[in-house]
Amino acid sequence: MRTQYCGEVSARDIDQEVSLAGWVQRRRDHGGVLFIDLRDREGVVQVVFNPDAADTFKLAESLRNEFVISVRGVVRRRPDGTVNPNMRTGEVEVVGGALEVLNRADTPPFQLDEEDIGDDIRLRYRYVDLRRPVMQQRLRLRHAITRAVRGFLDDHGFIDVETPILTRATPEGARDYLVPSRTHPGNFFALPQSPQLFKQLLMMSGLDRYYQIVRCFRDEDLRADRQPEFTQIDIETSFLDEDAIIALMEAMMRKLFADTLSVKLPDPFPRLSYADAMARYGSDKPDLRIALELVEVGDLLAGVEFKVFAGPANDPAGRIAALRVPKGGKLSRKEIDDYTAFVARYGAKGLAYIKVNERAQGTGGLQSPILKFLPDAVVEQILERTGAADGDLVFFGADKARVVNDALGALRVRVGHDLGLVEDGWRPLWVVDFPMFEFDDETKRLYALHHPFTAPRVDDIAALERDPANAVSRAYDMVLNGTELGGGSIRIHRTDLQETVFRLLGIGDDEAREKFGFLLDALKYGAPPHGGIAFGLDRLVMLMAGATSIRDVMAFPKTQTAHCPLTDAPGRVPEQSLRELHLSVRKPPTAG
Repeated sequence: MRTQYCGEVSARDIDQEVSLAGWVQRRRDHGGVLFIDLRDREGVVQVVFNPDAADTFKLAESLRNEFVISVRGVVRRRPDGTVNPNMRTGEVEVVGGALEVLNRADTPPFQLDEEDIGDDIRLRYRYVDLRRPVMQQRLRLRHAITRAVRGFLDDHGFIDVETPILTRATPEGARDYLVPSRTHPGNFFALPQSPQLFKQLLMMSGLDRYYQIVRCFRDEDLRADRQPEFTQIDIETSFLDEDAIIALMEAMMRKLFADTLSVKLPDPFPRLSYADAMARYGSDKPDLRIALELVEVGDLLAGVEFKVFAGPANDPAGRIAALRVPKGGKLSRKEIDDYTAFVARYGAKGLAYIKVNERAQGTGGLQSPILKFLPDAVVEQILERTGAADGDLVFFGADKARVVNDALGALRVRVGHDLGLVEDGWRPLWVVDFPMFEFDDETKRLYALHHPFTAPRVDDIAALERDPANAVSRAYDMVLNGTELGGGSIRIHRTDLQETVFRLLGIGDDEAREKFGFLLDALKYGAPPHGGIAFGLDRLVMLMAGATSIRDVMAFPKTQTAHCPLTDAPGRVPEQSLRELHLSVRKPPTAG
């Protein structure tokens, strides 16, 4: 049906007969001569139909956008003045000698070159949306990325192993998707949030190095970089510590970016402790392209009478941080009010600021509603510590440390983008030395910051039990341009240590045995030291493609309500199917 792809026709084919097939992208009638732009996955080529071949010309006149056709003709060089340098095939065209309409098409719901298309329409007619060159390029980039990852891991001794999709529900931080069992009435499978336990079991099985590009499922509220089903590059190793795993994964990312984008990433990636990341950036996934940093000023404000500052400054759980915005003095009051409303989304009660209009001597020339509450000496110390110069603006966050970090961390990114302070390029880093646990004020109990199988940095159980709140884990996250690409850790490989962590998390012996008995049993039979990492493939492709949502790099994603407009899933099932699954049949409520 075809000798080559449309986008592959070139000057070397001049005077050769070719057979092509694809979609009509555009039809143009230029004074009795018809021009058809014929498109397939490799690109577009211009096909010319002359009225000399009456039957073929008449058929060509009936063509409309998105008709599927096949064409046979001779390649020739375009006439002088008609070469299109913006097309890969722009110096040649095909003189159509034979034409066959393989399928007609209704008028598509949108034109492929439209830019402002609603997501609902795009997803409902996804098969049309995927014809757009940008979507084709993104899916091909995704293919290139997965191929490069597989190649690297294959070359480094990793074995691809599939793990179950129907498994047991385990607590991993999000709701499970549950599947009722027909053969075990009243019982449910769960779709895996990750293959975490299975990949650890593979290490206990002596596989040594495992990987899988695997589908995962989480029933949680959605956002731009979150979907109910997503894909992980899942990796686990034996007998490697965190430094060895980090070095290996860095090498994989450097090769991946070099092979697919011709980008050279740094060697090695910088590392930042969790404590430093939170102190300097208010985030454990900082975007290093933005040079703005938070500066601690609580010690300078502990003695002031201004309660907004005095309270957090003297609260062990409080924090006061300053964010200097270079040339931010030009911000209007409305813009500052908009930023105040922005940080309120993160729990901040307000947003104090000082504008540095001119500062030849002392604190003269400063502008702020809070100056009257602060001694001149304190203000001068703050400006000196933050490095504020004429024309700058200093924002303040004062509250519980978590609120300040969340609010100013988000504000730092927002201001960086608004004021053009984001550098070009790729800035990867590792964030390490995470806390082992976090304390929930409402439930008054500890939770695992990563997951309950992460190893603490201390091997001494007694030391861990004495001060779990300050325990540091052997976890590590790879961050790129403010996005967490992947996270991992060294795992617990001793039964006694795993049981201790369960107890610290409030998981009693009976619950641990019920949910993780198979893991605890496996640990008793010679578990090696092991660790791994999982990368979010969708996020990685999104970043590398320059897209803003993972929906734009997935073939058939869901909406933010986990609905598929294309298939109208989820949907109802027949009552008989529910009975076979031992589920009660509920009648929909009637009106009135």
